[in-house]
Amino acid sequence: MGQTGRNGPGPSRACPAWCGAKTDTRLVPPSEGNEVRREGRQEVGASNSTVEAGESRPAGDPVEGRRCRMMESMKGHTPSASTFENVSTKQHRIARLAGQSPQMSFTALAHHIDLEWLQVAYHRVSKDGAPGVDEETAASYSANLMENLQSLLDRAKSGRYKAPPVLRVHIPKGGGKTRPIGIPTFEDKILQRAVSMVLEPVYEQDFLDCSHGFRPGRSAHQALESFWQQRKAMRAGWVVEVDIQGFFDALDHARLRSFLKQRVRDGVLIRLIGKWLNAGVLEAGCLHRSPSGTPQGGVISPLLANVYLHYVLDAWFEQVVKSRLIGRAFLVRFADDFIIGFTDEQDARRVRDVLPKRFGQYGLTVHPEKTRLVRFDQPNRSGDPPRGGKPETFDFLGFTHYWGRSWRGYWVVKRKTASDRLSRSLRTVSVWCRRNRHLPVREQHAQLVRKMRGHYAYYGITGNGSSLTQYWEGVKRRWKKWLGRRSQRAYFDWPAFVRLMERYPLPTPIVVHSVYRQQRTHDSRSRMR
Repeated sequence: MGQTGRNGPGPSRACPAWCGAKTDTRLVPPSEGNEVRREGRQEVGASNSTVEAGESRPAGDPVEGRRCRMMESMKGHTPSASTFENVSTKQHRIARLAGQSPQMSFTALAHHIDLEWLQVAYHRVSKDGAPGVDEETAASYSANLMENLQSLLDRAKSGRYKAPPVLRVHIPKGGGKTRPIGIPTFEDKILQRAVSMVLEPVYEQDFLDCSHGFRPGRSAHQALESFWQQRKAMRAGWVVEVDIQGFFDALDHARLRSFLKQRVRDGVLIRLIGKWLNAGVLEAGCLHRSPSGTPQGGVISPLLANVYLHYVLDAWFEQVVKSRLIGRAFLVRFADDFIIGFTDEQDARRVRDVLPKRFGQYGLTVHPEKTRLVRFDQPNRSGDPPRGGKPETFDFLGFTHYWGRSWRGYWVVKRKTASDRLSRSLRTVSVWCRRNRHLPVREQHAQLVRKMRGHYAYYGITGNGSSLTQYWEGVKRRWKKWLGRRSQRAYFDWPAFVRLMERYPLPTPIVVHSVYRQQRTHDSRSRMR
């Protein structure tokens, strides 16, 4: 390994997944900029599909038994315990070197990728994802798994690997818009996962605590909790809500390569990443290539996005911006969604005005309408803000943040499901019920239960009971509506539906992430010490 000078922060306090950090596999962050669904990314709480938690899969996707049949075909391909241990040991070694030498630029990392490494990468890739341009499924690839992995390893190491273009599809985004999602081939997903498994231990030592998106042991709920705690500690009364316009389409390839080379100079890895960036996108039978952008949906795309914004935003804010402020400030970022809290209005306005210039230097554009300064002062006892004016609200990670009264009458920051997310979730359930109304009621019920539990797993937080109840009532109404339209004689009145609900009850709203439960757990652990 060689050493070169590097600008950037020192090691982060974040604990990587291979260090034993606890993870939450139930969470599916649904923020607008974070539907970057990485195949098999269970350790960071992302979904295995390109659809939001609690929402239906695309039309035509089988609704029963698919995962069971897929797992049956994968039997016999699970790596041994020693294989996992060997890969984990290598990752520990890489992380330790990166932490001990924050100025080191790694020149030899690709040798860690061997057949065992690819086996673990294969195990971590989702097996029920849609096929890419080659139409090869996980089942067909696993039929000759070891031969295919050996061939993949040889081509990757020798430079003969050709990155196939990414198949682009569009999913509903809300407001009548769609979001483009890239679907790599299954073999490409394995190799991207293998490369990300090498780079992740390095960059986890550099990434700052303000970054939460698509990182081991971190989740969207931790980002929400971080904002809540820091705003409370600093009494920040101003929030800058920022939206990066088309971030994943505008990410500059040349800038990204320069950022990567500050920490990684391994020729094999840099060459592979370059091939993925230049592979292009296949849409409607036409191949498109661009000097910027990384496809949303690629396994390695979230890591590259985090590297890019680490240098463009996180390190800059921590090292340059904070030292020039009058008051105090904090940053909370989840992938390309972020907010900045300030104690001083002048600081907030200055940073809001300089952000477009900063991002413009790196080919990024701040949305002029969606980026705004929000007054978020705590109201006084009479309900008026201490400095006049009415406190505003803002959306972050699918939740609307606002001031409200607690049960004891105190002013607290509350969160509820953003109206557009609630409408979209119910609209998606309605579409699913319409398209699948002729399935047996038992199958419909099983699928609706899964969708509702997925919704509760993310949106079930303290103070959001009203929105959860709206969702529950909305699902019931839509299910009744489409059950009554199965045929001309299938009219379903409410008494009949109530009897059906007694036999097939839908799960009632539940607070999965309770701040009170977390506080009791923290207090009990403190007493045990």
